[in-house]
Amino acid sequence: MEKGDCFYVFTDGFPDQFGGPKGRKFMYKSFKQLLMRISSKPMSHQQVELNNVLSDWMGELEQVDDILIIGNRA
Repeated sequence: MEKGDCFYVFTDGFPDQFGGPKGRKFMYKSFKQLLMRISSKPMSHQQVELNNVLSDWMGELEQVDDILIIGNRA
């Protein structure tokens, strides 16, 4: 790792969450793209963005699993 890099540890809850227009899983590929897109933002902004994306994705569906994301910047 280099100074400024972000490191994430997470459970499978976010990628496995059902939602979207077809009620499908968010998936790891989409989750990775999301983390890459927000990684340059301050951690507090990343938290807000992750919460907003998850809420929009879920819509009216229930949360199906625990969701934990820990981010750290070097």
